[in-house]
Amino acid sequence: MEKDNLRQSWFQKYRIVSKQLDKVKQVSSAATAFNTNIDAIFKITGSKLSKLIADNHLSMSDMEKVSQINSPTDIIAGIIKCFSRGIAEEWITDNVAIYEWMEKNFGYDKLQMGGQAGIIANVLALLGVHQVIAHTNSHPRLQAEQFLNLDNLFGINEKNLLQKANTIARLEDVPLVHWIIEFDKGDSFIIDGQKITCPKSNRFIATYDPLNMNLVMNQGFVDYLNSHAIQYLFLSGFHPLQEKSNGIELIKKATLVLKNWQKANPNMIIHLEIASTQDFEIRKAIIDNIVPCACSAGLNERETIDLLNILNKQDLAQDIENNTHSPLLFEALLFLKKTLKLKRIQLHMFGLYITLQDEDFSCTPEQTLNGMMTASVVSSSKALNGELANYDDLTKAIQMPVSDQGLEELVALAQMLKNDSLKTTGIGKVDNYWLCAIPTILVDKPKTLVGMGDTISSVSLLAAQ
Repeated sequence: MEKDNLRQSWFQKYRIVSKQLDKVKQVSSAATAFNTNIDAIFKITGSKLSKLIADNHLSMSDMEKVSQINSPTDIIAGIIKCFSRGIAEEWITDNVAIYEWMEKNFGYDKLQMGGQAGIIANVLALLGVHQVIAHTNSHPRLQAEQFLNLDNLFGINEKNLLQKANTIARLEDVPLVHWIIEFDKGDSFIIDGQKITCPKSNRFIATYDPLNMNLVMNQGFVDYLNSHAIQYLFLSGFHPLQEKSNGIELIKKATLVLKNWQKANPNMIIHLEIASTQDFEIRKAIIDNIVPCACSAGLNERETIDLLNILNKQDLAQDIENNTHSPLLFEALLFLKKTLKLKRIQLHMFGLYITLQDEDFSCTPEQTLNGMMTASVVSSSKALNGELANYDDLTKAIQMPVSDQGLEELVALAQMLKNDSLKTTGIGKVDNYWLCAIPTILVDKPKTLVGMGDTISSVSLLAAQ
């Protein structure tokens, strides 16, 4: 009975979302950097994966040793890892032969906007932010077609001038294509004669992208932010870098650019979207250099574990690997909040969003909670609809109830914190930080999972008005 009452209580709280969507239209400007590309979406079935395993004579012992792409079979290893655990990871390669293997063996079901910067730019423009500017280091016609045809969405043209993003066609640029290999909960594959069933719909991303892998910056975009007021900057794109390819120096160079932007625009709110980063030294360089420039950050369960391993909290990281539930993840989030000294940090886990923010953060906890519920509706609508192409798409899931799993995770967190009111209010106080937590809407059979975390983080912050 308590769960039914809680579900109804949160259903009523979610009614604020329509008003919050109207408030987002008051945001004057936002910029997104650095990674924009084209995603090739490919849905892999268990039978297709079983055939790849058999054709390549692979065993589980071979696959368990792999953590990056050095050969085509490493892509299969990444799929096996993510498929069998229901997790999302992105692995990268600088080998064009591997790109060609993916093109031959996978193809794609459809193309869509890729990269945190591109995905977030489309979402924010659709929400009605007055001016959204997306960074692109490659903007051919095929890339332009992935931008929504909106008059408030801009890129930088070949003359280094602002132009409607959908209309730019930089003729010398080449398309940057990433493979998003999706799989469904309940599907299964065979390896070593054993049947492995997927516990949660998710995806594995295989990336070949020489420009974003070398953090090539668009000088027109850099100059624009040095001379124009921007209210919000959403930042990502450091995760494809590699220490062996001068990645740490590229991060330090980007830090200088960020500091110049901050000097030109001291009131700008910078949000860093943490992404799955395979290179340990790059992960550390992001923490040491980029995080201090940000006041807000967003991450999922996997990225939380990655950061814990960098910050000498391997035991907690392993505990979360073994038991991925809200009490342990909250412990990790609180540690990260204190260690990284961010004014705001948000975790989007399966069924629950948790935000910790300073008492004097620019949004009240009530506003933050409203923003998080808005993000839940928008991201779930994306999963339900498969895309966010029109304004009405933003609210496809608005009448859906919050998930049982989300309620269970919220109750477990409230019990751990000995704060019974958290179950119904979603707001509490921990170590002089405001805590906001919401059970989320979950779509049982999502049409897409690409860009969910980016959508959740960006909408949560922008809709907290």
